[in-house]
Amino acid sequence: MTDDRVQSFLIGDVEVLRIVEWQGPYVPAADLVPECGPQVWDAHAAQLVPEHREADGDRAVVALQTWVLRTGGRTVLVDTGVGNGRERPGNPLFHRRQGDFLGRLERAGVRPQDVDIVVNTHLHADHVGWNTLDAGGEWVPAFPHARYLLPAADDHHFGPAGGYAGGTRPVDRLVYEDSIAPVHRAGQAVLWEDSHRIDGRLVLEAAPGHTPGSAVLRVESGGERAVFVGDLLHSPVQILRPECSSCFCLDAAQAARTRRRVLERAADERALVVPAHFGGAGAVEVRRAPHGFALHRWAA
Repeated sequence: MTDDRVQSFLIGDVEVLRIVEWQGPYVPAADLVPECGPQVWDAHAAQLVPEHREADGDRAVVALQTWVLRTGGRTVLVDTGVGNGRERPGNPLFHRRQGDFLGRLERAGVRPQDVDIVVNTHLHADHVGWNTLDAGGEWVPAFPHARYLLPAADDHHFGPAGGYAGGTRPVDRLVYEDSIAPVHRAGQAVLWEDSHRIDGRLVLEAAPGHTPGSAVLRVESGGERAVFVGDLLHSPVQILRPECSSCFCLDAAQAARTRRRVLERAADERALVVPAHFGGAGAVEVRRAPHGFALHRWAA
C-alpha cells in the first residue's frame, strides 16, 4: 500500500515533504518491539490503533518513507527507503521490490539531479535502497550531484573493513555492495563522526545503539525545532515506554539510553520528533510524563 499524497509542513523557513514508498501492517507488534509485550500494546490501544497497530489484528503499522528538506536553496533527502531490484532474501517486502518511488519524488517536484545532499541516518537496508540505481547491470548513484552523508561508524561496521558486520547477516554484504560501495566509487560519499553541520539550520549528531553509527538530524529555524530520529523509534509505543527497543537494535540497552536522551531534549525544546517509520501523521511533539513521555500533538 502506498499513498500518493504528499504531506508537507514548515519548520521555520525549512520546508519538509514526506514521500511514502510503502505503508501498512508489517509484523506482529510484540515482535517489532519485543520488550513491550501484548499487554503494553493493548493498554495503549487508544493511542496506537489504527494508525500504528491494525484494528483487526496484532500487527504494527509502519511506513517506509523519505523526508525531503528544502533549506537555503538546497534539497536534502533523509533516508532513501528500500529501492528497486534488490536481492534481500528472507524479507519478502524488500526482496526484488519494484515501485515508483522516483516517480513519486518527481511528482512532488524533486528531480534526482536537483538533490544536493542525501542523509543516511544509518546503513540498514530500508534506509539506503534508493541511494543507487541499476544502470544496465551496474549500480550507480541515483542522485548524480548529491553528497551522501554516511555515519563513519556504520560504514566501518557494515563495510569490508568491519567484515560486513562480521558476517552475522549475509544481507549486510548485499546492502553495502549495491547501495553504499557505488557511492564511494563515484566519489560522492562523505563520512562523518560525532557531529556534522550541513548549514546554519541542519546538524547531524551521533545517536548510537540501533546501529554503531545511528544518527539524528536536528533542524532549527525561525525559533522552531525538529529532530529526525531514524530508527530510534519504530512505533509511538516506544515514546510511551522509552525503555523498549526494537528487535532490530544491535545494542538494545544503548539504544534505550540514547532514545531517552533524545526524547528528553525534544520535550524540553518543544521539538517535533520525526521518526523514519511512523504511519499516520508521521511526526509528533512529545512532553514529559511521570513515567516517561506523552504524545502531545501530531504533525498537521
